[in-house]
Amino acid sequence: MRIEDLDRARCQTKFSAAIEEDLGWFGLRWDEGPFLQSERRGLYVETWRRLRDRGLIYPCSCSRRDVLNAAGAPHAEDDEPLYPGTCRSRDLTRPEADDPAGVTWRFRVPPGETLEFLDQMAGQQCAIADVDFGDFVVWRKDDVPAYQLAVVTDDAAMQITEVVRGVDLLRSTFRQLLLYRALDLPTPEFCHLPLVNDSSGKRLAKREDSLSLRQLRAGGMRPEEVRLQFSR
Repeated sequence: MRIEDLDRARCQTKFSAAIEEDLGWFGLRWDEGPFLQSERRGLYVETWRRLRDRGLIYPCSCSRRDVLNAAGAPHAEDDEPLYPGTCRSRDLTRPEADDPAGVTWRFRVPPGETLEFLDQMAGQQCAIADVDFGDFVVWRKDDVPAYQLAVVTDDAAMQITEVVRGVDLLRSTFRQLLLYRALDLPTPEFCHLPLVNDSSGKRLAKREDSLSLRQLRAGGMRPEEVRLQFSR
C-alpha cells in the first residue's frame, strides 16, 4: 500500500486514513505499508542527484503560465503541456546545486527518439520524444518531487513488476521509460485500463463531484455490488 501524498495543499492525514478504511471495506488487503511518499524525500533526492550527475536534468525558470502561453505548446487534458525548450540550451555540464529545492528541474528528453512499449490492455504503444511530449518536470520549485520521478523511484525500491492504472496516465509511461533507462532500473510491465464513466459517458472525477467509494458505501451498497457494477 503506497499513499501518493506529495500534493501538500490537498493531502491530509484524514484522507489517507479514509483510503485505508474504504479499501479494507471493499475487500483489498496488502502485505506491506502503507508507505507515505511525503516521508520518502531522501530517496527522491538521491534519484535527483543521480540524474544531475549524468547531466540529464537542468534548472528551468519558466513558469507553468510561460509554457501554456508559448506557441506550439498544446496538451491533452490532465497531461503536462509540451515544453517549448526555452531553458534547454543551458550548459550541459553537471549543475552545481546539491539540493533540488527552490527551482524547477526538467529532464532533457532525446529529441526525435521513438519510444515503444507493449501495454497489456491497450496493445503496442509508440511516442516520439520532443514531439508527443517534451522535457518534463522532475522536481518542482516548491520542493516537491514530480509524479514521474517519485513513482519510478518507488516502483524500483518496492520491486514492482506490474503497474495497473487508468488510461489517462498512458502518456506518462513514456516519460517514466526514459527515467528507468537513465537510472539503469528494471522496467515493469504496464496495463492501462479504460476509465469509469457515468451514464452520460462523462469520466468520473472528484472535481466533478462524482460518487466516491465512500459515498457508494454510505448509500447502502455492499462491496460485491460495487464490484459487479463496475465490472460491466
